[in-house]
Amino acid sequence: MPTYQAPVKDTLFVLNDVLGFERYSNLPGFADSSGDMLEAILGEAARVAEEVYQPTNRQGDLEGCHRNADGSVTTPKSFKAAFDAYREGGWMGLAMPGEYGGQGLPYTVHQAAGEYFCSANMALTMYSGLTHGAIAAILVHGTDEQKSTFIPKMIEGTWTGTMNLTEPHCGTDLGLMRTKAVPDGKGAYKISGQKIFISAGEHDMSENIIHLVLARAEGSPEGIKGVSLFIVPKFILDENGNPGKRNGVSCGSIEEKMGIHGNSTCVMNYDEAEGYLIGEINRGMNAMFVMMNEARLGVGLQGLSVSEVAYQNAANYARDRLQGRALTGPKFPDKKADPIIVHPDIRRVLMTARAINEAGRALVLWSAIQADISRSGPDEKERERAEDHMALLTPVIKGVLTDKGFDIAVMAQQVFGGHGYIEEHGMSQFVRDARIAMIYEGANGIQALDLVGRKLGQHGGRGVQAFFKEVGEFCEENRSNEALAPFTKGLKKGLNDLQAATMWLMQNGMKNPDNAGAASTDYMHLFGLVALGYMWARMVKAAQEKLAAGADGSEEFMNNKITTGRFYMERIMPESSAHLARINAGADSMMALSAEAF
Repeated sequence: MPTYQAPVKDTLFVLNDVLGFERYSNLPGFADSSGDMLEAILGEAARVAEEVYQPTNRQGDLEGCHRNADGSVTTPKSFKAAFDAYREGGWMGLAMPGEYGGQGLPYTVHQAAGEYFCSANMALTMYSGLTHGAIAAILVHGTDEQKSTFIPKMIEGTWTGTMNLTEPHCGTDLGLMRTKAVPDGKGAYKISGQKIFISAGEHDMSENIIHLVLARAEGSPEGIKGVSLFIVPKFILDENGNPGKRNGVSCGSIEEKMGIHGNSTCVMNYDEAEGYLIGEINRGMNAMFVMMNEARLGVGLQGLSVSEVAYQNAANYARDRLQGRALTGPKFPDKKADPIIVHPDIRRVLMTARAINEAGRALVLWSAIQADISRSGPDEKERERAEDHMALLTPVIKGVLTDKGFDIAVMAQQVFGGHGYIEEHGMSQFVRDARIAMIYEGANGIQALDLVGRKLGQHGGRGVQAFFKEVGEFCEENRSNEALAPFTKGLKKGLNDLQAATMWLMQNGMKNPDNAGAASTDYMHLFGLVALGYMWARMVKAAQEKLAAGADGSEEFMNNKITTGRFYMERIMPESSAHLARINAGADSMMALSAEAF
């Protein structure tokens, strides 16, 4: 059976020693969650994830969710108690405003703890994740009445939330949607239509479900400009604000999925359901993007989380499984065979997973701090830089970490050999669960197009130029540091390749848009290589400084960090040259065949 241990020590190293968490004490919530308090929060999150969430993961995969004759949905039998423990522990409101019942801690702390819950049970964690996204949209775009009505109960976890975008005939192209909203003459709307792929759309773990639904109001223009966003509760609230009569929304069926069986992914039918406009009419995408951006960062975290738990189980198996002898002679002569961890190809898999995961964790937490700055930083220019960072890195985090997360889950399964293909070992579930993260919240090809087509040129390229400047200055400032030279040289080579690719796109993308489309996925992964490489250079520098200062008993941890960083620079960063070569090849051969030739 799979196991999981939350990487608290690594999270604390990144937050405290690499990113300087305490430097941000001027931001709301940071002073209340630093030092011993931060360690205590993450330690308790680890305990709940390991002891409460993780034991439900396998059972949730086997049982799945079931739609009943009355349209209700029953979740796996262990889920309700686990969700209640999460709710009662206050985890839903960790980073939510105190005025609505939250704890007001940084989003960064929420993300750090969120990794542990997601690694322990991705499908279960999605119920709270969708709720967080819905809360965020209401906080930004809702009226004061909507905020006071819905948010406290959602922060409690008594009510949960969803986002309803996709319809049977339209996925990414939301301008094609047919769900309609007709004013009822009393200030509300009647919502009618069908939505598909709605995660946590119906379940038995909360008293009410608050659906955020995109629909076209009567008389609105066609296309994306005519789309509005509505709050549609499962139960209409009575005069006391409690769930009353059932609204005209129901689960038509549960999708039969490859993975995340414990999450109720529903077809939702709206039959003149009562809904309330959130934000401005015909400006629904503005409000929905708050949810979508939060969800995309959350999905990137899912990629990291499944990758981490898959890696841990592969490493455990590799230490125990006896098979063959080391190429350089027996390492355990008292045993009939050596454990497979002595073999270089097994080490290749484990080191690749470790190098991506540790840098991915740093990238997620660095970006989470930028999210906190963008929301509440006291300096306008600082907020602007943080917003640019988030816009630029969101598609990279979502696309790269989920692509890599799936790759690593597959590699971890391979470590088990034939046993990895057998369900009882649990590796199959990690592969199946990881696969969806590459698809939903904007398939990764869309993320790559978003990066190349929108984010690079946003604000005249201000965000990408700031990123280039920061990484370049780090390399220059540490050029005389001989101990860091193997890392800064590799990072600088990757940065040069990324800048060359950016210049090629500027020169050739506008001239032939297919060139930009053909380059987009390679460009996204090239950007990811450099972003992860920058994280490694910063982590290695911090580890070297800790060793020079005595390391306080963490010498092995710091030396392991440096070794893993060296592996990244020697074995992974050189992939930047291949990405650049493919980008420079342009679109000609890719687009040459006629459609009929396929």
